[in-house]
Amino acid sequence: MSSLLDKLSAGTLDQIESLRTQVHDDAILVEVAWEVANKVGGIYTVIQTKAKVTTDEWNDNYFLMGPYFEHNVRTQVELEVPQNPVIKRTIDSMNSKGCKVYFGKWLIEGNPCVILFDVGFSSWNLERWKAELWDCCAIGVPWHDREANDAILFGFLIAWFLGEFDVDREAGERQIYHRYCMERAAVHCTHVFTTVSQITAVEAEYLLKCKPHVITPNGLNLKRFSAMHEFQNLHSRNKTRIQEFIRGHFYGHLDFDLDKTLHFFIAGRYEFTNKGADVFLEALARLNYLLRTHQSAVTVVAFFIMPARTNNFNVESLKGQAVRKQLWDTANTVKEKFGKKMYESLLVGEIPNMNRMVDQEDISMMKRALYSAQRHTLPPVCTHNMLDDSTDPILNTIRRIGLFNHSNDRVKVIFHPEFLSSTSPLLPLDYEEFVRGCHLGVFPSYYEPWGYTPAECTVMGIPSVSTNLSGFGCFMEQHITDPSAYGIYILDRRFKGLDECCNQLTSFLYSFCQQSRRQRIIQRNRTERLSDLLDWNYLGRYYSQARLLALAKAFPDQFTIDESGGSDGYHYTATSSFNNTPKFSLESSPHISDTERYTEEEETAKDRSSIKIETIDDLIPELTRTLKASFGSQFSSTTDIPPKNSDSSDSSDPNANIMSPIGSPNATGPISATTYPIHHTTYPIRPTPTTAAAPPIFGIDTPPIVPPKASTNITAATQPTQPTQPIQAKEPTNASTSTSSLNPANPTRMSKASKKS
Repeated sequence: MSSLLDKLSAGTLDQIESLRTQVHDDAILVEVAWEVANKVGGIYTVIQTKAKVTTDEWNDNYFLMGPYFEHNVRTQVELEVPQNPVIKRTIDSMNSKGCKVYFGKWLIEGNPCVILFDVGFSSWNLERWKAELWDCCAIGVPWHDREANDAILFGFLIAWFLGEFDVDREAGERQIYHRYCMERAAVHCTHVFTTVSQITAVEAEYLLKCKPHVITPNGLNLKRFSAMHEFQNLHSRNKTRIQEFIRGHFYGHLDFDLDKTLHFFIAGRYEFTNKGADVFLEALARLNYLLRTHQSAVTVVAFFIMPARTNNFNVESLKGQAVRKQLWDTANTVKEKFGKKMYESLLVGEIPNMNRMVDQEDISMMKRALYSAQRHTLPPVCTHNMLDDSTDPILNTIRRIGLFNHSNDRVKVIFHPEFLSSTSPLLPLDYEEFVRGCHLGVFPSYYEPWGYTPAECTVMGIPSVSTNLSGFGCFMEQHITDPSAYGIYILDRRFKGLDECCNQLTSFLYSFCQQSRRQRIIQRNRTERLSDLLDWNYLGRYYSQARLLALAKAFPDQFTIDESGGSDGYHYTATSSFNNTPKFSLESSPHISDTERYTEEEETAKDRSSIKIETIDDLIPELTRTLKASFGSQFSSTTDIPPKNSDSSDSSDPNANIMSPIGSPNATGPISATTYPIHHTTYPIRPTPTTAAAPPIFGIDTPPIVPPKASTNITAATQPTQPTQPIQAKEPTNASTSTSSLNPANPTRMSKASKKS
C-alpha cells in the first residue's frame, strides 16, 4: 500500500489524465446501486444526473447494476441484447442456472447500459445465501426483515456476476446489527472508500472506523440559458400558476394581496423531525406573530410537499379550483360581450355608452358566480383526505400552534401530502416548475448526508435555507464567505438548541419578508450564479479521481500515476482568513434602494470571478486531504506554489458602494492576485489580510452567520402565539475589514489586479 501511495502523489488533473490513458479498451466500469432505474430517494438523482458525465468518459464500457422491477422497466429502460461478448456470456450463464438478468439502455441523458437482476425470481437461494453469510461472517438476518433479505439477494447476485463477495462484522443496535455489519464490511473491502460530504466523512470515521479517501460531492446537470434573465421569466410564469392555485384554495377568504405574497416550501420524504418540519412550523408561528404585530402587508403561503397516506383529494380543495374556474369563465364571457359591444359602437362612429355595455343578463350571471363563491368555512390546511389524520405529526403541530388559515393570519399553511405532478387536477405543476415559482425553499434538516433539495433551488436561482448538519450546507459554508448574501441561509443546528434554532430561522424568514421585489430579484441572480459550483462537469472529476485511484490500488503493475511534478498529497494551500469563494461577498444581503443604480453586467462579472473553481483537492476536507494520513505513505513534493504578486490602487469608483452591507461600513482594502497554473486555467485568489482572522467554524475560516435584529418579542416553542422572549440576534458581520480606499466589491479593480499579476 505504501508503494502504491508513493505513486498517488498527484495533485493536478494532468497527472490524473496520465493515469486515465493507461486504462485499456477492454476495461469496464461497474456501478452498483439499488436505485438504478428505481426511484426511492436522493441516490436516484445522483446516479441519473451523473450518468452523462460518466458515459462521456467511459462510453459503452460503463455499466450500471440494479434491481429489476417491471413497472419501472416498462417506462425507463429499453431492453436489448448486450454487444459486449463477456457481458452477454455471463448473463446467458446466469439465466441458464435459474436467475433472471436483463440488459438494456436506461432512457435518461447519456443512455447508460444497465444490468438488472430480478431479486424475487432468485429468492429460492435466500436460505442458502443466508447460511453462507452466517458461516463466513457470523451475521444473522431475521426472516421478517424484507429490506435486508432483498439486500442479501441483490448482493449475492452481484457477487455471482462479478465473482467476489466479502463482508466483515461489527456491533450494532436497534435490531440492525446485520445491516451495520454488511455496511462496515463493504467499506473495509473496497479499494477506495468515498463519501458524499464532510458530515458523512466524520460519521464514517467514528462509526465505520474508516476515513474516506476522496469526498465526492453530488452535482446536477445544469440547464443553460442564452439570456441571463430567462430563469427570472420562468419564475414569473410559474409563480402566476401557483397564484392561480392559491386563488382557488382560498376562495371566499382571498383578503390578501397576491402581489405581496411570498411562497415558502419544504419538500422531501416525510421525516417530520429529521427533515426539520417541526422547526419550520414553529418558526412559521413566530413569523406569523411578527408580521401581525408589525402590521405587515406581506403574506406568506407555506407549502409542505411530503408524501403521506391518503385516499383521495379533499373535496373542499377540488371545489375551490372548480369555483375559481367558474369565476374565470364568467369573467371571460362578460369580457367578450363587453368587447363586442364596444367594437360595434366604434364601428358606427359613436363613443360607447358604458351604461349599455353590461346588461341585466351579465349582472345576473356575475351575481350567480359570486353567490356560488361564498364560503362559510376556513380554507383547508390539507389538500387530501389523510388516513391517519389524528396522529399525523404535521397536522397535530398545526393544531397546537393554531395556524388554521384565518383571515387575520399573515402566514397561511398548505399541506400537500403527495409528490407534485403536471397531471394533477389540483396543482398541475411538476416539481421543477413549482420550485421555480416559489420565493424560498426551507430545509432545516437535523441530518442530511447531502441535501439535493437546496441544491436544486440554487441551480434554479431560488434562495434556500439549509443547515450545518447537511452536506450541502457545509459545502456552501466552505466555498462562500457569506452564504446569505448569495441566498443560502445556513441554520446552526449543530451548536444551538431547538428554541435558538427556531429563533434563528424566524429571523431568516422575517428578514427575507422585509426585502423589496428589487432586492429579491438581485438575490435570485446571485443565487443562480452559484450553479457552477454544483455542475457535474466540475464535480464529476472527483468520481473520476476515485475510480482511477481504485484502478491504481487494484492493479499497481498496470496503472500508475506519474509522480514527477506532484504536490504534497492533495492539500491545496489557502489563505488563512478567507474562504475560497466568493471572495468579495461581504454583504449580508443585497441592500439596494429603488433609486440606486444596479448594473447587471458588473454584478455578474464580480460574482463569476468570485466563484473560484479550484483544483481537484478543493472539496477534500482536513480528514482526507493528506493521503499520507490514510495510507501511511511518503509523498514527494517537487512542485512549489508560485510566489504571490500584489497590486493595489487608490482610485475610487462612484459605483463601488452599490452592494453595501446592511448595518456595517463598507469594507475596503488593497487587492492582489496570485495565479496557480492548475487545470490550464489561471485563478485569482485573495492574499492574507493584515487584520486578525475570524475563528474557524467546522475547520473552515468563515464568520458565523448571525440573523438580523428583530425588534419584536416572540415566544418560546410551546407558546408561539403570545411570545414573551425577544429574539437574540445581531447584525451580520463581515469576514474582515481593512483601511485602504479601494473597495473590494469593485469588479473593475479586481480584474485589473488579476491582469497585472
